[in-house]
Amino acid sequence: MGSKSDYDQVKKCVDVLKEFGVETEVRVISAHRTPAQAVEFAAGAEDRGVEVIVACAGMAAHLAGFVAANTPLPVIGVPMKSAALDGMDALLATVMMPSGVPVATVAIDGTKNAGYLAVEILSVKYPELRQKMKDFKKKQEEDILKIDAALER
Repeated sequence: MGSKSDYDQVKKCVDVLKEFGVETEVRVISAHRTPAQAVEFAAGAEDRGVEVIVACAGMAAHLAGFVAANTPLPVIGVPMKSAALDGMDALLATVMMPSGVPVATVAIDGTKNAGYLAVEILSVKYPELRQKMKDFKKKQEEDILKIDAALER
């Protein structure tokens, strides 16, 4: 995450990943304030066994793109809501990447979906995660059908 103030939202992503049994590493790294650490983190992630990176940042929100430029790993960008423009600035900064430097972008403050997307990406390699995702989606469907059935018609 780009700032410690993002942690409450980031924790939602961490909770999703832990729910699926995915090991996490949480860091506060800024593309603007700690660029050397950001490069070191991104460039060394693959060697540390990282397989997907979720980068959350607000305002100028260059973290996801900065990380993506320095790693061959998939990067999921989460634009974080800021006071000034309600996260639209972060959304545009995260989603508008040049060709060859992709960042998969979820909704503003979409940290939970970033976690689910990370699990889906990892499930290509890990069949046990694929099964857990199938089970999760089935339960989600069943929960909605129960709510629908309970509605008075």
